[in-house]
Amino acid sequence: IRPVENQLTYTNISVYFTLYGILGVDEKSQLLITYIWTFYWWKNEFISWDPVQCGTNNISLPKEKFWLPDIVINEFMEENKAPSVPYVYLFNDGTMRNSFPVRVVSSCNLNIYTFPFDIQNCSLTFNSYIYYATEIRVFLGRDPKTITELSKKVMTTMGEWELMDITAKKVPNDDESGLYTDMLAFYIRVRRRATMYVVNLLLPSCFLITVDLFSFLLPPQSVDRSSFKMTLILGYTVFLLIMNDLLPITGNIIPLINVFFSLCLALMVASLLETILITNLLSNSPDFSPVPRWIRILVLNFLGCLVCMPRKTEKPKKSGMQGKIERRKMSAVAEMKSDEGPPGTGGSAEEDEALTELKSLSRVLQAVRCEVEQQQKGQQSSEEWIQVGFIIDRLLFGLYIVFISVSFITIIIVWIN
Repeated sequence: IRPVENQLTYTNISVYFTLYGILGVDEKSQLLITYIWTFYWWKNEFISWDPVQCGTNNISLPKEKFWLPDIVINEFMEENKAPSVPYVYLFNDGTMRNSFPVRVVSSCNLNIYTFPFDIQNCSLTFNSYIYYATEIRVFLGRDPKTITELSKKVMTTMGEWELMDITAKKVPNDDESGLYTDMLAFYIRVRRRATMYVVNLLLPSCFLITVDLFSFLLPPQSVDRSSFKMTLILGYTVFLLIMNDLLPITGNIIPLINVFFSLCLALMVASLLETILITNLLSNSPDFSPVPRWIRILVLNFLGCLVCMPRKTEKPKKSGMQGKIERRKMSAVAEMKSDEGPPGTGGSAEEDEALTELKSLSRVLQAVRCEVEQQQKGQQSSEEWIQVGFIIDRLLFGLYIVFISVSFITIIIVWIN
């Protein structure tokens, strides 16, 4: 029975604790494991004595001799494995103190989106298990700032987690009937130490993608460039498999670091595909059809100016073969005219034979000219396809630079803060 003279009066329970250690966080099971010392204070109205006459104002007695409040932690998920304390302190005015250690395995809604720079806010809610608010009231026994300072001072086990602060507030309830349990919630904010994850995960990933960036300096027509990129992709995949145990495993939300790794791998694969495309354009561009108009406008004109590779507008010069053909044509016509002699001296048979040879020579020259023009158009189309490939290569190179710069700056800023 509650130690009150009138059962209609409620018992005030003062609650506070000292955090001795943060044993770990289980992201997969959404659990926070801590080690705390809890302190409960209440008053027993049936006990009092004169400290002068008895010679002491406090005494420790066995717990089983007294009524103890059934204060529990709502988020408790496992049995308390901490050693038990069999005694309570009793003071001369009837005030009692019950202090004991608790290994708390509590449920916590973890938000690992910003892993490894995440901050978790977990709650420990103290309330009576069977007594209503009309019988037991739970109050804060010590200032949260004092609890935080004392916890940081005595804490010896934190692992990869750092205690930021501890706050507390009463859980409000609008039920005026009083048929509810009075609750006091403590909020523990902890921050993950990100140094190990930055050194083991983020920096190696940035270094590998930086090496892939410098692979653009290799000549595209070389086979070594594609094989080099394939080796990088293989090494990055092995790196992710080895470091997979360091990444959090949970089904609630995908961490941002996983998105970063996926983007790095996607950029490496895109650079390999782009290298294959460039190699194909450089090798087989003479066999391709002319560049479509929309590609010429979008890639050669717009993207070319964007990556500082404007389209060449110089008029094609006549080739040496075409000049030779023109000169041969003119000399052949002059020779035919000289062979005709003065007008009226040649016979009609000779004129017909010369005219036939001239027509035959003209047809041959026209065929040669058409072939040369087709060759020039094919060469111009091949140059345009090659320029398209180089523009795509320069565009992906610029995308790599932007991505790596933003990644390095973001990591440094977040790490420092």
